[in-house]
Amino acid sequence: MTTLVERAETASGYRAGRTLPLRVELVRQLKRRRTLVMAGILAALPFVLLIAFAIGGTPSDRGGQITLMDTATASGANFAAVNLFVSAGFLLVIPVALFCGDTVASEAGWSSLRYLLAAPVPRARLLWSKLVVGLGLSLAAMILLPVVALAVGTAAYGWGPLQIPTGGSLATGTATQRLLVVVAYIFVSQLVTAGLAFWLSTKTDAPLGAVGGAVGLTIVGNVLDAVTALGHWRDFLPAHWQFAWADAVQPHPEWSGMIQGTAISITYALVLFALAFRGFARKDVVS
Repeated sequence: MTTLVERAETASGYRAGRTLPLRVELVRQLKRRRTLVMAGILAALPFVLLIAFAIGGTPSDRGGQITLMDTATASGANFAAVNLFVSAGFLLVIPVALFCGDTVASEAGWSSLRYLLAAPVPRARLLWSKLVVGLGLSLAAMILLPVVALAVGTAAYGWGPLQIPTGGSLATGTATQRLLVVVAYIFVSQLVTAGLAFWLSTKTDAPLGAVGGAVGLTIVGNVLDAVTALGHWRDFLPAHWQFAWADAVQPHPEWSGMIQGTAISITYALVLFALAFRGFARKDVVS
């Protein structure tokens, strides 16, 4: 017995590639309240740090050791780098888990998933559209934070070179390029969280379960990385390389750590995305 999709594929004018266009899915996601709330939180973080520095005074070195946090008020570039430093470990995990985990599960929770598939939208096409939009919004969130931080920091502390805690500085043009590399690497390192969230989203009808599960597993990875007794096994944990981007903001950048971190993150992500597509293709959708 032929299915509705199989009959529709033979109908005149039907093109599977034209179903659920990316622009339609993007507009749907942009209009959702959680997207606006997350954008507001990320845009507000630089102002929160600015107020904190204004109240607490200029950061000072501790015990003769100068960290990136101590150079936060040196220039707008430093302020942007500090914002990325304080948010990369956890805050930026949340929008990735939210945008990639609240995709398929939310449709199932609203009981609209079966109607999308009956439209008919091929399952692979539906997942592809939602994954691309979810990753796009995640990247936009990671770009929004340093852009706002750079603007706020420049207005407060002036436009100048990026002061490096270990000594020396990077010219403004070079610093901007390096910050772009940092954002790109943070995005790649978060692909594991995106893969976890997206895979869980195809397994549950509860968006909170998919989002919370991805965040929880990411935290577990960070905890395991802190267990030094694991030795070299930690090299296979994505969390072990999440701050390898710090090597890019040096006078002479070191790329080996970022290359290893990129390879591990992409490998895990591809496996998780493949599991999501494979599992959803065989799933009995009833909601």
